[in-house]
Amino acid sequence: AERFDRELLRELGKMGVPGKKEGPPRRRQNPPRRPQSPLTPRGPRHVAGRLDPGAPWGEFLLPPDPPGPGPAAKNPLGGPGGSEKGERVLVTGLHACGDLSPALLRHFARSPAVAAVASVACCYMKLSTPPQPPGSPPGYPLSAWVAGLPGHELSYRAREAACHALEEYTGRLGGESGRLRAHCYRAVLETLIRAADPGKKRPGVQTVKKAHALSFPQYARLGLPRVGLDPAALPLDSEAVGAMLEQQHKVVAFFSLTLLLAPLVETLILLDRLLYLREQGFQCALVPLFDPRSSPRNLVLV
Repeated sequence: AERFDRELLRELGKMGVPGKKEGPPRRRQNPPRRPQSPLTPRGPRHVAGRLDPGAPWGEFLLPPDPPGPGPAAKNPLGGPGGSEKGERVLVTGLHACGDLSPALLRHFARSPAVAAVASVACCYMKLSTPPQPPGSPPGYPLSAWVAGLPGHELSYRAREAACHALEEYTGRLGGESGRLRAHCYRAVLETLIRAADPGKKRPGVQTVKKAHALSFPQYARLGLPRVGLDPAALPLDSEAVGAMLEQQHKVVAFFSLTLLLAPLVETLILLDRLLYLREQGFQCALVPLFDPRSSPRNLVLV
C-alpha cells in the first residue's frame, strides 16, 4: 500500500499537481497550462492494528497483538469524539475479506464516531454462518429479514462461486481460451488430493501462475506440496488421470452453470447487508461503481 502511495504521488507530480515531486520535471515544448489544484497531495498515514468485532466500538481497532517493533499503534478513532482531533470519520473497506465486511458495517451501525461507510466486499466463502459460539454473531445473515427467510442458508460452495467473475469467464468461453484448461486441472488435482487424504476437504491450493501453459504433471508438482503431499507418491500421468483430463468439456459446462447462479448468491449477500443497515435506521444504497469487467467486485454499499 505504501508503494502504491508513492507511485500515485509520483504520477501527480508528473501531471503538475502541487505537492511532493519525485525527480526533475520533464521538459516539454509549449506545455499546456493546467489549472492550479486546491489540494496538496500527501500520502495517507498507515496504522497497523487488530480488529476485534466483539469489542465495544471505542476499542474496535486495537494495537497489534502481540505489538510489533516501535511505538505501539493507537486507535485512530481516538475515543468518543471520533478521530484524534474530535472529527467524525469515514470507514472504507476495499475488498474487505470474509467477516471483515460485516464487522465494519456493525461498527458503523453502533459507533457515533463513524459518519459514513463505503464497503466493497470479497471472499464470501470465508463468511461465518450459523451456528456460532455465544457472543459471536455470524457474518451471514446480518439482517433479521433474511434470517427469517426460509431457505436462506448458503453453502460454502455457493458462497465461493459468488466470488468468480462471470463477465471475465464469458470472454474466455467466447474466445475458446486455453486458460479454460486450468479448471479441469484443478478438478483432477482435487480428486487426487482426496484419494490420498480423504480428510482434506476444500484444500487451499493457491493459484498456480499460467497453469494452462503447463502439462498436468508440472501443474500437480507445484500444487501438491502446498497441501502437504509429495508429488512423487501420486500417479500424475496414469491412464486414470488421462481419462479425467479428457472430461474438460464437462468441467467447463459445470463451472458455467455454477457461474450463472453466482450473481444470485452475491445479490442475496449484499441485499442482506443493505437490509441490515436499513433495519438500524440508516439510509444506504448499493452502487455499481464501474464496469464489472475491470473487477467483479464492482458493487459498493454506501
